[in-house]
Amino acid sequence: MNRNIRLVEVNVAHAKHVYPEGKYIDNDLILFEDITKVPLPANPSRMKSLFLALCTSGKAQYTVDTKEHEVSAGDVIIISEEQVVGDYILSPDCKGIALIMSYDFFQNIVSGIHGLSALFLFARTHPVFHLESEQTKALENDIIHIRQKIEDTGHRFRRELVMTMLKALIIDMSNIIYRFQQVGDEGQTRAEVIFHNFIQAVEKNYRTERRVSWYAKHLCITSKYLSETVRTVSRRTPSEWIDSYVTRELRVMLRNSTMSIKQIADEMNFANQSFMGKYFKEHVGMSPSQFRKS
Repeated sequence: MNRNIRLVEVNVAHAKHVYPEGKYIDNDLILFEDITKVPLPANPSRMKSLFLALCTSGKAQYTVDTKEHEVSAGDVIIISEEQVVGDYILSPDCKGIALIMSYDFFQNIVSGIHGLSALFLFARTHPVFHLESEQTKALENDIIHIRQKIEDTGHRFRRELVMTMLKALIIDMSNIIYRFQQVGDEGQTRAEVIFHNFIQAVEKNYRTERRVSWYAKHLCITSKYLSETVRTVSRRTPSEWIDSYVTRELRVMLRNSTMSIKQIADEMNFANQSFMGKYFKEHVGMSPSQFRKS
């Protein structure tokens, strides 16, 4: 793909602009009760959020990173951040429901639950999962209840409640992905296995290790090979993945704990508070104290 071509970016803000009738929370989450309203154009577009949909009837076809996919009733679609989706076509009788959520929102939801992020990352190369009828109905009911809470704008803890409900939904989805993964393990490429192992290692060690060379040594491969493999599978570098886990944890701690910034710097094994401040501003765009006040 020509690097000079600028793709349309699909995120919650874009979706709200195209379909203001959607049920949403800020620029973090939007729910579509009618999958035909989802703003996925036929031309290639880059996902800047996590897309999760359930097809309840009819068919849909699309490409993810140029690979063709077709879904029908009972299929769940997962498209991850930075993937390129295109050739989006729905059959006249296609029905379904969908969610688009920001990656930060997703990471905050799954923070502290080991393994969930890695399972959802598995969906980058296996973006379609078929559900049994009971699972389909349960997922539909979960999303309906979430929609009801999104609409309850008078609820003092609306955002927190929706996040809790989404956490339960994501845990259920992750269990389905886990079962699918166990069955399909033999079909994984070496690159997919390395990427999966890398993400698992990051989840366990990002508080103390931020060097790509450390993870390469941990996986018994060279840094160059790790970088090339992770980039090929995920369209992100190992450093970008490590930084995303570190900044997510810093944001969560700054927002939800009473620890001082110095204590957080110590907890996250930064050399000192000043170094953490520079790191945070570089990746988030504001200082830790500014983020905490905001």
